[in-house]
Amino acid sequence: MNISAGDTAWVLTSSALVLLMTPALGFFYGGMVRRKNATATIFQSYIIVALISVQWVLFGYSLAFGPDRVGIIGGLEWAGLRGVGLEANPDYGPTIPHQAFMAFQLMFAIITPALVTGAFAERMKFKTFMIFILLWTTFVYDPIAHWVWGAGGWLRNLGAIDFAGGSVVHISSGIAALVAALTFKDRLGFRREAMGPHNVPFIILGAGMLWFGWFGFNAGSALASGALAVSAFVATNTAGAMGALTWMTLSWWRGGKPSAIGAVSGGVVGLAAVTPASGYVEPAAALLIGLGGGLFCFLACQLRGKLGFDDSLDVFGCHGIGGIWGMLAAGIFATTLVNPTGPNGLLAGNPGQLLIQLLAIAATSAYSFAATFVILKVLDRTMGLNVPADDETGGLDLSQHGEPAYQ
Repeated sequence: MNISAGDTAWVLTSSALVLLMTPALGFFYGGMVRRKNATATIFQSYIIVALISVQWVLFGYSLAFGPDRVGIIGGLEWAGLRGVGLEANPDYGPTIPHQAFMAFQLMFAIITPALVTGAFAERMKFKTFMIFILLWTTFVYDPIAHWVWGAGGWLRNLGAIDFAGGSVVHISSGIAALVAALTFKDRLGFRREAMGPHNVPFIILGAGMLWFGWFGFNAGSALASGALAVSAFVATNTAGAMGALTWMTLSWWRGGKPSAIGAVSGGVVGLAAVTPASGYVEPAAALLIGLGGGLFCFLACQLRGKLGFDDSLDVFGCHGIGGIWGMLAAGIFATTLVNPTGPNGLLAGNPGQLLIQLLAIAATSAYSFAATFVILKVLDRTMGLNVPADDETGGLDLSQHGEPAYQ
């Protein structure tokens, strides 16, 4: 197999774009919390980059993509990246070095647990946080990545399609966020005190950087610098734009003014929704996917406010619901006119694909829910999840790091 310099350059560039999304998420989340928790929130995203980079090299990549074990998990043959060299692996990109694919997938493994952190923002012990991220990535993310993307994974063999992470990234993290919101103690003063964002420009900056990085996330998943990458690029931008306009319009209608935070949230959920479908759908379908993402996630966040559980930054309403809609949309709108190697969806005469997508949604959701619940319960009993009340009142910046964001 010949290594393509162009394809390799595109995958490495995409890897860097996806890496940028995690500090971008830090800004996005960091602006949404109160000023006394800004450093702690942004730092959580940063340190995950370091922690999971080491985990991935030691054993995470081998568990997610290594030689298959009955469709459930990879073996440890590639631990320490043994056997993951500079030659191509036909299962994971026939025109790029195997290490390039490994590095690209590392960036997905980094941002997925970072998404979960928004659910317990402003209240988690840092020591417990580090252990949780390590355990969750190992026992939740890595197996699901193998199911969907690994050679021999049971959902991949079944024919489930997830171009860039609707189930692997957004559903797994969104469901984990729901479990965390139900497991953690509510923030002190929740539903009694104002807990609005402290820095709207940070939120807009983070969302803009996320949009930029998402081109690597989705178009990079073509693993080649060809027509499919172009199609995914266009679908990504289209859905993100439609999601932003949809949420902004709904917030304008609901509150009388167009919300900047609503618009950027809509952009993020439009991008999340198109993620699993981006390599299979035409631009017109991407418009509908972005519209649905903006609408369904807006309604989900409104409902969360009525139900009253403390998902601090609405991770489930945005990423969980966005990912579910995106996986369904892939089963509805997929067409071989865009991707001849993929299946047709419902509208192209293949209703069975939608059923497969539903099974993938159910399996991913159930596993993430159960495994996250067990991990959090064990950590709660052994280390404790919430910081002490005095530490929470003073803010995590001081109590956990001794470094306030603002002097």
